[in-house]
Amino acid sequence: MFSHAQVWSAIDALAQQNDMSVSRLARSAGLDPTTFNPSKRTARDGRLRWPSTESLSKIMTATGIDFDQFALLMGQANRDYAIQLTKLGQSGFAEAVAPSAMVPLIGLAQAGSGGFFDEAGLPSGDGWDAVDFPSNNHDQIYALEIQGDSMEPLYRDGDRIIVSPTSSIRRGDRIVVRTVEGEVLAKVLARQTAKLLELESINPEHENRTIKMEELDWVARIIWASQ
Repeated sequence: MFSHAQVWSAIDALAQQNDMSVSRLARSAGLDPTTFNPSKRTARDGRLRWPSTESLSKIMTATGIDFDQFALLMGQANRDYAIQLTKLGQSGFAEAVAPSAMVPLIGLAQAGSGGFFDEAGLPSGDGWDAVDFPSNNHDQIYALEIQGDSMEPLYRDGDRIIVSPTSSIRRGDRIVVRTVEGEVLAKVLARQTAKLLELESINPEHENRTIKMEELDWVARIIWASQ
């Protein structure tokens, strides 16, 4: 179960991840701009106020994430809280820590080289670094470090994205694809058919792409980003 603080922290993190204030996040979801203001999170008598499930659903739709991805943000908030308790020297924090593990990390450009992935698009071979990430399913995810400006303004050079090659993808998902020629692209899935993937660029200065299925090595869904 997630706490009141975790849910609100996840909303703050989602806004920050998309370069928005919480007011702008609310507006982008068709909500009143004050919906997520700090003043709305606690009543005058001290009672905790929770965001409605409808509000959460709308901001997830507006930012293109699902509940699993939002839960990861809540898990990160849980882990950050535990770290704060450790620094304060308080006891009993272990029960609040979200499960975490070291997941493989590699640069986005380096990912185009051979020998780093198996046929399923999962990490293999040497040359991987590692990054700590809260997850119960760390064997099925890995991290890529953004290099260049192809994903600006959403993701910038040096940001790290967590991707899952085993997750299903649907229209509007942010994904990373690798072609059989070794080209690695981070795009938004616009359309998928049995014969091709149509991809939209996050950065409008970079062209959209269409990739035939026979040219595709693997595809992985972006499930989280650190900024």
